[in-house]
Amino acid sequence: MATANLSAYDPGTIPDAGMMRIGIVVADWNHEITHAMLEGAVKTLKKHGVRENNIIVKHVPGTFELTFGAKLLASADDPDAVICLGCVIQGETPHFTYICQGVTGGITQLNLDHEIPFIFGVLTTETHQQAVERAGGKHGNKGDEAAVTAIKMASLLMETEEEPE
Repeated sequence: MATANLSAYDPGTIPDAGMMRIGIVVADWNHEITHAMLEGAVKTLKKHGVRENNIIVKHVPGTFELTFGAKLLASADDPDAVICLGCVIQGETPHFTYICQGVTGGITQLNLDHEIPFIFGVLTTETHQQAVERAGGKHGNKGDEAAVTAIKMASLLMETEEEPE
C-alpha cells in the first residue's frame, strides 16, 4: 500500500537467523528493480545473522519462471525458506494479469506442496516509477520485507517442528 514503508519494522521482533539457510530466486526481467530488491533482501538477511554462505541466490529470466526456479532451489539446496523476487509492470495487454495470476498461484501451490515457506516478494505495479519507489525508493524495499518474512516464517516452522506431539 502506498502509505506503508516496506523497509519499516521493529528489529526486536525478528528471530535469530544465525543458523538459517535462505534461498532467493530473482527474476532478471526489470533487473534494475529486482536486483535492487535482491540487494535489500541480502542486506536484511545478513543484518539478522544469516551467514553469507547460507544465502543461495538463483536467477531466472522472468517473474513467471520464479515458481519453477524456487522449486528447483528448494529441492537442490535444502533451504529453510525461499524468497521469490520479481516485478511485473502493467502494460497495454492482458499479459500483466496472466503473469500475476500465474506466479501468485504458483507460489501459493509451492507453500502447500512443500515443507518450507516460499515468500511472495513480487511487485505488481501500474508504472515503472511505482516499482522504483518500492525497490529502495520512498516506499522502502520489498526485498527487505521479503527477507523479514522469510526469517519469521522459517522460525515459525522450526518452532512447530520442535514442539512435542
